[in-house]
Amino acid sequence: MTVTSPMEHVASWYAASANPTPRRPALTGDIQCDVCVVGAGFTGISAALHLAEQGFQVVLLEASRVGFGASGRNGGQIVNSYSRDMDMIESRYGSETARVLGDMAFEGNRIIRERVADYGIDCDLRDGNLFAACNGKQMAGLREHKALWERYGHQQLELLEGEAVKREVGSDRYSGALVDHSGGHLHPLNLVLGQAAAFESLGGVIHEQTPVDRLTHGERVRLETPGGVVSAARVVMAGNAYLNGVLPELEGKSMPCGTQIIVTEPLGEERGRALLPNGLAVEDCNYLLDYYRLTADNRLLYGGGVNYGGQDPADIEAVIRPKMEKTFPGLKGVSIDYAWSGNFLMTLNRLPQFGVINDNVYYAQGYSGHGVTCTHLAGRLIAEVMTGREERFDAFAGLPHLPFPGGRMLRVPLSALGAWYYSTRDRLGV
Repeated sequence: MTVTSPMEHVASWYAASANPTPRRPALTGDIQCDVCVVGAGFTGISAALHLAEQGFQVVLLEASRVGFGASGRNGGQIVNSYSRDMDMIESRYGSETARVLGDMAFEGNRIIRERVADYGIDCDLRDGNLFAACNGKQMAGLREHKALWERYGHQQLELLEGEAVKREVGSDRYSGALVDHSGGHLHPLNLVLGQAAAFESLGGVIHEQTPVDRLTHGERVRLETPGGVVSAARVVMAGNAYLNGVLPELEGKSMPCGTQIIVTEPLGEERGRALLPNGLAVEDCNYLLDYYRLTADNRLLYGGGVNYGGQDPADIEAVIRPKMEKTFPGLKGVSIDYAWSGNFLMTLNRLPQFGVINDNVYYAQGYSGHGVTCTHLAGRLIAEVMTGREERFDAFAGLPHLPFPGGRMLRVPLSALGAWYYSTRDRLGV
């Protein structure tokens, strides 16, 4: 057996400000369970908690620490719907698929708020997010976006035109904005840690530092780890961008992508309020978008960019600081206390991949940048399909997913070329 050093959380502001959490021991020996969940991020923890609430005996295996991947590193924004919105789903997959997915487009947000309330999770939950238009074309897109979401029953939206944007964002970059008053932001690592504790309170078991080396299909699935074996009637694969080859049949239709975040020194309440007067989370409408918000201790958390293939840049601050200072010139020279990178999983059509392999290995992945809300929906749908309610899970599972053109060798350069094209259009406002 190869012995490796334990993998800890990346050195982020989230890890530095995380609520106390126990270390869970690695698996030793052979065990059996109803359901084994692989991956202790939002998808895995959400599924495990939903299943435990319904009486399943659930064991969760995590290769490093709870929330190690994207769930503990993301921008912390509660953004409704999917990475591709309902108009594209309707035109490409038909009105019935759009109806079913549209009925679920805002549910992940509600699940998060239910979890926080039901289990008393301390994760700095705040209301409201904002989509910012950098030019007239993007503003026209936001008007269409508002009408689209309202057609699917979402009414908590407000358009801001021209100077009205400065009511919410102290920047000259934007020509308009759309506020989603039902959205919000939070400390994502504390959210996933709180749900892990809730799962354990219901009898669930988590083993950290327990990577799955091999999965063998059968009536009972066998999962081999460095210290033991799990035999499970059913399995949920929830590793997303960190699955690392356990199910290679899933990898050709998705691609890990890296995004970077910096966090400033504490700015103080007055300076922070000058940037974001009402504390909304913001993302712009560019193809390679910037996103930012204030933390609970009045730092600015600012992220942006995408590295196709998931490689980390040599100097994260050098990549993100110019973006931040373009948005907020008054922050030029401010100290950066934290900088980190993390991977999310992108699909070709930017819609999540749900499915079942051999009738008892379920998976959900590929949220393409909209993982905070959709992962929580995925956990509920996995619990539904395991209790005989297939319609909603099957609506996602029925979406066709094609491999990236050029296969694994060319998916990164071709995706980067496409991103360059759309980023150029953003800069030109066309």
